[in-house]
Amino acid sequence: MVEANKRDIDVKLLELLACPLTKGPLKWDAERGELVSRLARLAYPVRDGIPVMLPSEARQILDAETTPKNAPPTD
Repeated sequence: MVEANKRDIDVKLLELLACPLTKGPLKWDAERGELVSRLARLAYPVRDGIPVMLPSEARQILDAETTPKNAPPTD
């Protein structure tokens, strides 16, 4: 059984959405059920299939979360 916040997001919706702070692109994190703005270092929750695009509701993300998993470490 799939939890409501773990569902995939509509690709067309994702293409239309942008970070409200940076106006930059968002990436879908299916594992956490969030839309991630790497530029703003914020993760916006998706509740019942509806993106909550309020910076006050967003979670700050760590540098490790914004780095692609295959990227070499930086010193």
